[in-house]
Amino acid sequence: QVQLVESGGGSVQAGGSLTLSCKFSGDTYSTRCMGWFRQEPEKEREGVAALVTSDADSSAYYADSVKGKFTISEDKRNKTLYLHLNGMKPEDTATYRCAAALVPGRFCGLDRGFFYYWGQGTQVTVSS
Repeated sequence: QVQLVESGGGSVQAGGSLTLSCKFSGDTYSTRCMGWFRQEPEKEREGVAALVTSDADSSAYYADSVKGKFTISEDKRNKTLYLHLNGMKPEDTATYRCAAALVPGRFCGLDRGFFYYWGQGTQVTVSS
């Protein structure tokens, strides 16, 4: 089992920045796909960013809408996944959830099919 708890959400004005955190615990491994998803009002859940790392390599994936302004990172020692949101826009308003794959390995991407464990979510609101 893997447990995920998000924090860091809040309200910011357009152009501002936030950093979201996801603390994970339980049966975790050094090589496992981790990601961030968001769900906006009246829309389906969308993959924002994903990351899989090892001692020697890492691969990151981003939705086209956030490339160049959002950054995903991980601190394995402290068992924390981050999403750095920069240059935020009102359309970034959503509930953000972190997720982890069921099976260790390098299979990773933005599709929901890569993930099994989910956090409860943290709300991000961007005002114009």
